[in-house]
Amino acid sequence: MTARIETTPLVQTEDSARSAAAQMYLERYRAPFSLRCGALLIDYIILVVIMAFSTVVARMLGGGARSSGDATETMGLLIALGVALLNFVLLTAWQGQTIGKWATGLRIVRRDGQGVGVGRLLLRHLLGYPLSLLTLGIGFLIAAFNANGRALHDVIAGTVVVRDTARRARPVH
Repeated sequence: MTARIETTPLVQTEDSARSAAAQMYLERYRAPFSLRCGALLIDYIILVVIMAFSTVVARMLGGGARSSGDATETMGLLIALGVALLNFVLLTAWQGQTIGKWATGLRIVRRDGQGVGVGRLLLRHLLGYPLSLLTLGIGFLIAAFNANGRALHDVIAGTVVVRDTARRARPVH
């Protein structure tokens, strides 16, 4: 019979205490997979509505003026791309949320609980999302089965999605 003895340092450094507090915070307020799916669905619906509206307007104008219909569809595509850029890059860099995450009460943060920087955000959205899609969606599904609730794009960028109420409830150090 053997005993396993674990040793801990007598003095806990400030960094290790902050890291442990951040881990407890992220575990407690980790976003459920269903809310993450709802947030992505809301973001997707916004883009689809813009495209559908521009297509309907283009078809209404397209009777004898085909070029005006094409221009309307092109304008709808440009507006949808602009909204996607605003939603997935600018809003997320500024607030840590897309419109869908705001509506569902979620926020993107770094693994240590701090805000997401622009570089990490671009890595998450421009490299991580396409890789999650290229794996036939398995990169997104990882969040449902991962103990930390992190999808492939979260692992790549070192981020985690938490409930927004956690940001307000977090103790100040």
